[in-house]
Amino acid sequence: MNAGIVGIGRYVPEKVLTNADLEKMVDTTDEWIRTRTGIEERRIASDDIDTSDMAFYAAEKALTNAGVLAEELDMIIVATVTPDNPFPSVACLIQERLGAKKANAFDISAACAGFMYATITAKQFVEAGTYKNVLVVGVEKLSKITDWQDRNTAVLFGDGAGAAVIGPVSEGRGILSFELGADGTGAKHLYQDENIIMNGREVFKFAVRQMGESAVNVLEKAGLTKEDVDYLIPHQANIRIMEAARERLGLPEEKMSITINKYGNTSAASIPISLVEELENGKIKEGDLIVMVGFGGGLTWGAIALRWGR
Repeated sequence: MNAGIVGIGRYVPEKVLTNADLEKMVDTTDEWIRTRTGIEERRIASDDIDTSDMAFYAAEKALTNAGVLAEELDMIIVATVTPDNPFPSVACLIQERLGAKKANAFDISAACAGFMYATITAKQFVEAGTYKNVLVVGVEKLSKITDWQDRNTAVLFGDGAGAAVIGPVSEGRGILSFELGADGTGAKHLYQDENIIMNGREVFKFAVRQMGESAVNVLEKAGLTKEDVDYLIPHQANIRIMEAARERLGLPEEKMSITINKYGNTSAASIPISLVEELENGKIKEGDLIVMVGFGGGLTWGAIALRWGR
């Protein structure tokens, strides 16, 4: 049995925080942010919208898109490092709110690689025949752990959620191959104390190497080549890191998703948010080969080669 994405949805908050706004908050400039990160603006959730709210909104859209009822869900996996509270899990909160009474529910923590980790976990249950419909949500309210006086991190992050229903798909479609990895020796370079702490130089070096390497690896595992790739959806962390991955695959600019300019780095939500955007834009079509690749704190990474369609 092949597992793939049978429905998707996303939610981004209404409030827009521009680079011009940040110029008034911290010692930075619009030009500095754009040239070094590719970010022009990001979305910030209001005080009355928490992580589980955004996850719920994205999940509802994914279920509608999949044509799956909440009561048909067997499992809910939420990837987040910014839950409403340490417990109960965001997954349990949205299970109750969706009315997914028969679904088990849990959160995982793999930072910006979380959606990759959650999707591959879902894949195993579907392909084993244990479950039919698994809801995966990548969601973050990073604004609540961002130090808005730290110009190295304040300019980077945004809030949002992306969701996917993982289920059986026809032969030749779905997840063709994957790679997951971790290197705990790099934990000191990206972590949360009270707020996000990052050694940007070290994370950049790691990400440039790992994103391209993982993308190539999943193609080799699937018996495919760089020429087979129709679209690249990288984690939206930094435009220079993303460009390095694109160049490693030898892809033209129009074959890579760029949403970082509008949403910033939304961590576990960035890849599913981008996937929805490109489908809505008509850039991803039935039968296309998509490579999704991300990295995050841990340090963690993950990549998927996916043939789009049901």
